Amino acid sequence: MVLRRLGLAALDAVLPPHCLTCDAAVDAQGALCGACFGTLSFVTAPLCAHCGVPFPHAGAGPACPACVARPPAFDAARAALRYDEGARRLVLPFKHADRTELAGPLARHMARAGAALLARAEFIAPVPLHWRRLLARRYNQAALLGARLARLSGIPQLPDVLRRVQPTPPLGELGAAARATLLAEAFAVSRRGAARIAGRRVLLVDDVMTSGATAEACARALLAAGAAAVDVLAAARVPDPRLEAPR
Repeated sequence: MVLRRLGLAALDAVLPPHCLTCDAAVDAQGALCGACFGTLSFVTAPLCAHCGVPFPHAGAGPACPACVARPPAFDAARAALRYDEGARRLVLPFKHADRTELAGPLARHMARAGAALLARAEFIAPVPLHWRRLLARRYNQAALLGARLARLSGIPQLPDVLRRVQPTPPLGELGAAARATLLAEAFAVSRRGAARIAGRRVLLVDDVMTSGATAEACARALLAAGAAAVDVLAAARVPDPRLEAPR
């Protein structure tokens, strides 16, 4: 611990710490300045008890209309940040611009938002990338977040328990139904992974949760392979525009 502190002090002397998303000076490496931190919108109550989507106001009930109509396969999902402009300034460089050092700060926010889920999890499983996308990107951002959460919580991560067996096109412009159709058979559990998760509660980790279709497909694969239950923890959550629209 002492050597680590000395190393960080030496690093700060050579490379004075700057904000993660701008050039402003900060007190410590891996921190945000006050202005950038102020742009973050944290997901707090009220929210859907199942999928974790934020509600625009209180009194909306324990679950969103989508979960009432079709309860998800996972027990509960939570996210640290609303996926808005502030969150994008962290998530997009982490995901697409090799800013892997952002995994630590994002995971710390996730650990706070998902404290109840981490308290009951027995294993952490990241959402996998198809091997072609992993080859192009060189790292799986969900696995980096999972590794940081494992370090913070002491819960072991199983980085290879899930495999993406079918490639899918970018899902950004697709609606929930189209996403669900494309992802229905995209994931599988390895034979070795199935033996480890049998009868266990798994925490699925991802960077951004949009419609929940990826989480649903992964949860169904884990449950079919013998997991007792699945929860989901994401760095950011896209609000449901149907709930956000003014009445």
